[in-house]
Amino acid sequence: MNDQQSGRLILGIDPGTTVTGYGLISVSGKSPSLITLGIIDLRKKEDHFRKIRTIFEETLGLIDRYHPDEFAIEAPFFGKNVQSMLKLGRAQGAAISAALYRDLPVFEYAPRMIKMSITGRGQASKEQVASMLQTLLAFRGESMVLDATDALGAAMCHFYQSSKPVADRRKYRNWGDYIKKNSDRIKQ
Repeated sequence: MNDQQSGRLILGIDPGTTVTGYGLISVSGKSPSLITLGIIDLRKKEDHFRKIRTIFEETLGLIDRYHPDEFAIEAPFFGKNVQSMLKLGRAQGAAISAALYRDLPVFEYAPRMIKMSITGRGQASKEQVASMLQTLLAFRGESMVLDATDALGAAMCHFYQSSKPVADRRKYRNWGDYIKKNSDRIKQ
């Protein structure tokens, strides 16, 4: 795995049984940059299980081609159609299985969290997310498929979440205890 100094690659996936999106970013220090984005088009495949196999194989191919360090995936949203949810869950499972097969750490983000981290609004539209990503990563995408930018959003959300400073997990009983454990922070 790459360390923070030399950079890291984050692969984002937006699973779907019609179209699965992917987006890959490179992070050097605090600056992300776009490597690639696109889709796995499953519309011509009729058999659901062949679609699942294709998602696994194509995700594995992306991993083997780019060697990402981390894998971020959009969690399925809860809908009213149980059959659709089941199929979407299978698509997500196929992509996650490919990441686990290559020993990648997997991070899952709710669609609302992804939208919030990209646009500042959890109710943002897919188009708003795509537009903000174009601005943040300085790319053009006239014929872009929103499934690809959703996947890119998952990768960027992971970048933002993993870039947050780690909270000090030490427990303090009172101010005296805090001062004792943090004497290097006290100015005389």
